[in-house]
Amino acid sequence: MKITFLNPIVRPNGGNRVVSIYAKKLLERGHDVTVVSRLPFQPSLRRRIKYKLTGTKDKWDIPGRTAYYDDMGARHVEVAAGFPIDPDHMPDADAVIATWWRTAFEVAALPPEKGAKVYFVQHHEVHDHLPWDITRSTYYLPLNKITIADWLVDTMADEYGDTDVVKVENSVDTDHFNAPPRARNAQPTVGLLYSNVRFKGLDISLRAIEIARAAFPDLKVVAFGAKDPTPDLPLPPVTQYYKQPSQDLIPELYAQCDVWLCGSRAEGFHLPPLEAMGCRCPVVSTRIGGAVEVVTEGVNGHIVDVEDAEALGARLIDVLERSPDDWQAMSDAAYEQARSYTWDDAAKAFEAALVKIAGTS
Repeated sequence: MKITFLNPIVRPNGGNRVVSIYAKKLLERGHDVTVVSRLPFQPSLRRRIKYKLTGTKDKWDIPGRTAYYDDMGARHVEVAAGFPIDPDHMPDADAVIATWWRTAFEVAALPPEKGAKVYFVQHHEVHDHLPWDITRSTYYLPLNKITIADWLVDTMADEYGDTDVVKVENSVDTDHFNAPPRARNAQPTVGLLYSNVRFKGLDISLRAIEIARAAFPDLKVVAFGAKDPTPDLPLPPVTQYYKQPSQDLIPELYAQCDVWLCGSRAEGFHLPPLEAMGCRCPVVSTRIGGAVEVVTEGVNGHIVDVEDAEALGARLIDVLERSPDDWQAMSDAAYEQARSYTWDDAAKAFEAALVKIAGTS
């Protein structure tokens, strides 16, 4: 098959990583794959001078922006920013895939020769910082949907009347995210992702940590994120913080933790809990995204209701108070869950969905 993915401006985030993995896996499976992405907007000379004089950071100057696609060579094509995309920038194909709400409009408008039209839905993009009425309308477009979690399948059916949605669950690269068996740390250690985006629920996680510190005053935190911590969301004492750690370092950070904490209010899938499990770290998470599909209550971690910091704190204490043998069993179960379903399995399912949608064989 000839397959085209249409990206917005590329950022080093989980959604782009997933798209890049599918593009490469489909190439390995013999398909002709192209990824088309937008170049960042270029500020005017006047604005660039203002940035220089005020020390303001250009928001489109994104370190490691194309890292996930750098090894794709000419198969990753960046075109000038602007909306909508010029159809001449899109190769003729059997299937063309929108990867974000804005690209959904563009794919819907493409001529038929660009391929059967697919919307890869990795989140329900209805957020306070987006024009919710416009983002919602993308889910009514005549596009074939592939999504990543049961809750998104249910949302497409319940809110938009689309009952013909294919679920292809995310996996994790267990060659990269793995660790040998280990004992629990002498100093209890909790890991988390630092982000001040509200739906990421960092305020919930920090309250849960304070609850756990009442039981474990020497509690250590290992955290990483894309930006410096902010004064309104300060990290607790005894925190090791890593800003923009390399991909090679991240598995080591997971493996330093006795439990991985996620207090998110909403996620499409959210890879860090599964990555942590690949590194033998039990997970305590709110009931979001893929966590409800990979965390088995009391076996490899715990799931609690969204916004319930008290329950998160109690479950952290439960994991950290377990006997060495019980913690080891939970750690081993987390590892086995991460290894039970591979990106190769996911790529086969994604391929099967595209074949059915495009009517090819």
